[in-house]
Amino acid sequence: MRESAAEVRLVAPLETGMTEPARWTDLRRFTPARVALGRVGNGLPTAAHLAFRAAHAAARDAVQASLDIGALQAELKDAGLPSIAARSEAPDRRSYLVRPDLGRRLSDPTVIPRLPGSMLFVVCDGLSAIAVQRHAGTLLRHVVARVPGPVAPIIVAEQGRVALGDDIGEAMGAEAVAVLIGERPGLTAADSLGVYLTWQPRRGRTDAERNCISNIRPEGLPPIAAGDKLLWLIDAMRSLRLTGVGLKDEQPGKPPRMLIDETTTDAG
Repeated sequence: MRESAAEVRLVAPLETGMTEPARWTDLRRFTPARVALGRVGNGLPTAAHLAFRAAHAAARDAVQASLDIGALQAELKDAGLPSIAARSEAPDRRSYLVRPDLGRRLSDPTVIPRLPGSMLFVVCDGLSAIAVQRHAGTLLRHVVARVPGPVAPIIVAEQGRVALGDDIGEAMGAEAVAVLIGERPGLTAADSLGVYLTWQPRRGRTDAERNCISNIRPEGLPPIAAGDKLLWLIDAMRSLRLTGVGLKDEQPGKPPRMLIDETTTDAG
């Protein structure tokens, strides 16, 4: 069978010096993934190699960066959002990275007021303080004023992990907690923010008991759109009085419903 000109272009090896295949070029318009980079002998072109090194350096910098708590609190204050600074038991960044358990516990519970039944927002630096610095304020300004019922002062926590919200929420007696945290950087996104929503937080909660919104950044899920999704989940959470695997994200078309595993029975 005779090949068409388009088919010939698709199978032609890049190392021959020919122009990139048209379909590969089209694909690069829709994804930041490293595809169709070309080849020089057995290696990458210099530009592609340098871009990879730069992305890797940006990811490492994001992990090591410190959260400017004062600047974030000032941003929240300007938006009319009161906040309280806190920290985990991790004394420094190295301890935070090598001892995840320390990042899950509150260093000084006395800084947390008792506000039973309130909705709590906790902001943690996580593995990308850059993400928190850039996007947390925008999301919180959009969400907090729209949450019905009492809302606690925002806790801005240093060296924190997701489960730190459980510790803080238990100390406060909160109805639920939403933890905004910097996600682990990738080679195309060093500033990705995540939100973890947990009903009735307390120590020992598992990831299966949370709902997660991830990849919050302008090039992923924009902060305003993420805020709308979080508001929908908060409403669904209060309706069902749960979060996690039992709460399905059906925004916006269908009402929330509980997922039931038909293979299980009520053991009383």
